Amino acid sequence: MTTPPKVRRENDARPGPVVLDEISKQIIEQLQTDGRKPYAAIGKAVGLSEAAVRQRVQRLLDAGVMQIVAVTDPLTLGFPRQAMIGIKCEGDLETVADELSAIAEIDYVVLTAGSLDIMVEVVCESDLHLLEILGKIRAIPTVRATETFVYLKLHKQTYSWGTR
Repeated sequence: MTTPPKVRRENDARPGPVVLDEISKQIIEQLQTDGRKPYAAIGKAVGLSEAAVRQRVQRLLDAGVMQIVAVTDPLTLGFPRQAMIGIKCEGDLETVADELSAIAEIDYVVLTAGSLDIMVEVVCESDLHLLEILGKIRAIPTVRATETFVYLKLHKQTYSWGTR
């Protein structure tokens, strides 16, 4: 099991946006098409040696610009119930977000503007499992209400917004 990435907060001491040259953008686009593509093939596509591509990829990973991960299909792994849960809270949203992030079944936590304060995504084994997770969320003292959006069909899922 991997440790989820740390939630970035506004007051984190992070440098500004990373400026990417065209070759780094092309490398990212190549990896978004196929995360297992050999560095030699990427090098051929972007005009660099395999070693140069390897160094650039490592710099992009170290800078937090990208991650190379395996994206699984929850349905084929026995997780037929997915849902987005909207949460209304009182008090410090960051504290609630930290508590939600500690719940293993929650894979996405985002603070939002609008009628909901936080949105989380869950992947569950069953409706009963979803109900158990809702109980964990509702047990957080400053959570005032939840609204669950059960996924009926995943129509599109992509991570290829590129480097624009």
